[in-house]
Amino acid sequence: MPSNLFNRYIWLVDTIYRTGRITLEDINLKWIQSSISDGNPIPKRTFHNQRIAIEEMFDISIKCNPGTYEYFIENAEELESGSMRRWLLNSFAVNNMINESHKLKQRIIFEEIPSGQQYLTTIIEAMRDGMRLKMKYQSHWMDSAVEFEVQPYFIKVFKQRWYVIGKSDKLRIYALDRVESLVLGSRAFKMPTDFDPQKYFEDCYGIIHDVDITPQLIRIKVFSRQAKYVRALPLHHSQKETETKASYSIFEYFIKPTFDFRQELLSMGEDIEVLSPESFRTEIKKVYNNVMKLYQ
Repeated sequence: MPSNLFNRYIWLVDTIYRTGRITLEDINLKWIQSSISDGNPIPKRTFHNQRIAIEEMFDISIKCNPGTYEYFIENAEELESGSMRRWLLNSFAVNNMINESHKLKQRIIFEEIPSGQQYLTTIIEAMRDGMRLKMKYQSHWMDSAVEFEVQPYFIKVFKQRWYVIGKSDKLRIYALDRVESLVLGSRAFKMPTDFDPQKYFEDCYGIIHDVDITPQLIRIKVFSRQAKYVRALPLHHSQKETETKASYSIFEYFIKPTFDFRQELLSMGEDIEVLSPESFRTEIKKVYNNVMKLYQ
């Protein structure tokens, strides 16, 4: 399977979604002009194979009006209801527009994204077909890469990095930019029917899921204008603003006080204060004390 097939699927969804209704002839006109095409039209058979793959992978159904031979997305309004499908459209709508407007490329600066996206198609295919993956993985904590099989449960993106959460000896989280090689295995697996990916990270800030840490009610005081940013971009779905003053606001979270959540709070520096629980407040204070020692 070509490494850019994932991009082609999303290009097709985005193109049909933006136009509303479009013939295969017009799709090919746009395709030939796009930056990811090879300059050749999409063969009709390939187009229909892609339609089938898109429905199987993303639950997006591309239908045809037999009277006008125009293609459209069935129940297009539902695309905004799922986070995965919404991400597909939002990210690639912008990406396609920029790629097709060459004069703008030097005027738009993107955040550097680590490698690993080339494995997405293979992982999604494995999840769809219930197949294991053969992975060679170089962890930051090991001297050399190891090879093993993993059962891919789901994928997650966090802070511009892609992760696959899967089971080898136990359920683990693998960063795709640490993968050295990845191919489809030959053994099938069955994902537990009662496993809920959303619930797995429900009490987590980002990508760290530590079974030894229990979720707690955490209260923080956010000062000045920083409160507006926290209000506009909640740190967690449990965020509640319980007090609002001219100079500060108090926010509450029911969340695991994991390393990545701690680092996010520390990144706000003097604009926030952890109020409770006392154990987490002490942990933050200890970090600041250690930092002060470096500058003495």
